[in-house]
Amino acid sequence: MLLRNEDKGTGNKNKITITNDQNRLSPEDIERMINDAEKFADDDKKVKELVEARNEIESYAYSLKNQIGDEEKLGGKLSEDEKKTIEEAVDETISWLESNKEASVDELKEQKKDLEGKVAPIISKLYAGQTPPSGEGEDAEAGSDDKDEL
Repeated sequence: MLLRNEDKGTGNKNKITITNDQNRLSPEDIERMINDAEKFADDDKKVKELVEARNEIESYAYSLKNQIGDEEKLGGKLSEDEKKTIEEAVDETISWLESNKEASVDELKEQKKDLEGKVAPIISKLYAGQTPPSGEGEDAEAGSDDKDEL
């Protein structure tokens, strides 16, 4: 590439030639770089899956812990025995996570499934015991407005 430069004030002219003949990548280098990028993409995907699995179980466990500690949320709707059962299951899961920093995606999913298995019967019993709104008063009107929006 040839570049020309002229300083209008002084009239000095410069000419520069830029070439890249010696630093070009060979086809082999290009192929190697593409293969490395594909290999690292697979590694990145595995790391992403692992991080997502760990975040999912941690988020679930800490969310449960916060909810049972909040009397306006789950904590106010559970018996002391139910709270204790969930608390123990959550603490056991958190302890397992701390002890198993190198756990695989499958192990993390299995732990979450185990925690859900202990918590789900309590939560479903809680929701099964709730009665639907009676359909009277302002709540019924608000409910019908919601249906109209669908």
